[in-house]
This record gives sequence, structure tokens and C-alpha cells, in this order.
Amino acid sequence: METSELLKKVRKIEIKSRGLSKNIFAGEYHSAFKGRGMAFSEVREYQFGDDVRSIDWNVTARYNKPFIKIFEEERELTVMLLIDVSGSRNFGTLEKWKKNVITEIAAVLSFSAIANNDKMGVIFFSDKIEKFIPPQKGKSHTLRIIRELIDFEPESNKTDICLAVQYLSNVIKRRCSAFIISDFIDDNKALDKALMIANKKHDIAALRIYDKRETELPSMGFVKFKDVETGQYVFADTSSRKTREYYKQMWREHSLRIEQMFAKSGIDSVAIDTEEDFVRALISLFRKRA
Repeated sequence: METSELLKKVRKIEIKSRGLSKNIFAGEYHSAFKGRGMAFSEVREYQFGDDVRSIDWNVTARYNKPFIKIFEEERELTVMLLIDVSGSRNFGTLEKWKKNVITEIAAVLSFSAIANNDKMGVIFFSDKIEKFIPPQKGKSHTLRIIRELIDFEPESNKTDICLAVQYLSNVIKRRCSAFIISDFIDDNKALDKALMIANKKHDIAALRIYDKRETELPSMGFVKFKDVETGQYVFADTSSRKTREYYKQMWREHSLRIEQMFAKSGIDSVAIDTEEDFVRALISLFRKRA
């Protein structure tokens, strides 16, 4: 993509994302994160009613009277975006492709992080770790993330979410909040276990992006379909009601398996249709997590 065209797209997304972040997520964003860490603040003399478990025994022994440790909520948070850049994101039947929606959501979350003085980092993944952007603060860092979202070209078209989740735990040592933004078209049987383990260390939420055309087949006669991740072709008679019903049932079962996986792993999630207003979906997720 030409530099001038890229800058125009970055600017357009920046203006839209800043507005959404400032006007809509101002109150929702901060309350959406569970378990912000507690940082040591000071010690003071013990007062009647204080929790004895907070007594600082070293200071108490030094001054021969009880002192307790005071902790306060850490104001700085590290937020990680795990973004699926596999081939299936390049799908869309109406106004937007899945990758466009993913870019806008990631931009809104990034600008929300800036407004709350949080660090934001990104892991781009396919069936390999395509790129890691370490968490930092600041507008220039967020604009870099948006540029990468728009212009990044992965080396692989396949998907391995399990690998990305494991990489998160390896590279981010302290507890963070992480959003997995993907269509979750991944048959790795180990994914539910990987999510469960990672969610014990970090606070993970899942944003599942899908296109309505993926949910059912239209009647178009005999059609040749290509799997963008494997390159394989499949022929189907979409004029057959039996074929369309079979596909629809497969999608329902696939969606149910994903929902059950999230529930089993203790992960909050939301499914976002490329046609719908993703703002409402995000606010719904944030309020559920508050």
C-alpha cells in the first residue's frame, strides 16, 4: 500500500476510534477489567478494626508497636490484543470484511488504553507468531498498532490460537488483561485447555468476529468454494435444501462448541456480526465484566 494511502486510512480510523473511545467507553472501559493488581503504598500505625493480616511484622518489631501495610489499586494496566491475521479474516459479503471490523475494534481499545494511561501491546498470529509489539503507552505507539493492523501481511494463512495463547503467557510475565480477536475457526482440540490455563494467569476476554453469510448458504446452484487457509476446493449444490440445512446445522454445532469452550475456561466473550454495530456488543461485554 502506498504511504499516502496508508496515512489516510490511519487518520480515518484514528478520528473514528478516538470519538468512540472518548464518548462511549469513557466509563465502561475502566470497569471492564477484573483483578487490577494491588500495589504497596505506605505503612501506618495499626488502628482498631484493621485486618491483622495486613500487619507489617518487621516495622512492628522495629518500633515496638503494630503497623500495617496499605495497598492501593494499581492505576496502570497492561492490555494485550491477540489478533488473528489468518486467511479467514479476508471474508465479507456486505459492507465490511472481518479484518476491517477487527481493525476498528482494536483501534478503539487502543485509544481507550491511552485515555486511561494503560500500556497496550499486540500479538499478531496465524499458525505462527507473526509479530509481537511489546506493550507501551502513548499516541505514537497506538498509531503504529493501527498502521500494522491496516497494512500487515502474514506469512501464513492458517490458524493456531492455542500457540498465541501460550506465547502470551511466556512473553508477558505479570498479570495482564488480554482480548483475543478472532473468528475462532480453529479445530485444535487443545485450545480449551490452553485458554483455561492462560485465564488463571491473565484476565482474558474473547471477541468472536463472524460474517452472517458464514451462518447459512444461499441458493446459488452448483458452487465451487475455496478454503482460504488450506487452499483446498469443495463443490456443493447450494440449490439443495438438504445441503443448506446440513451446513446450517454444522455452523450451529460449531458455535455451540465455541460457547461451551469459553464457559468451561471461565472466559467472558461476545460474538460480533460484521453487519452489526460492534460498539453495542463491546459495551455489553464490558458491562457484563464490571
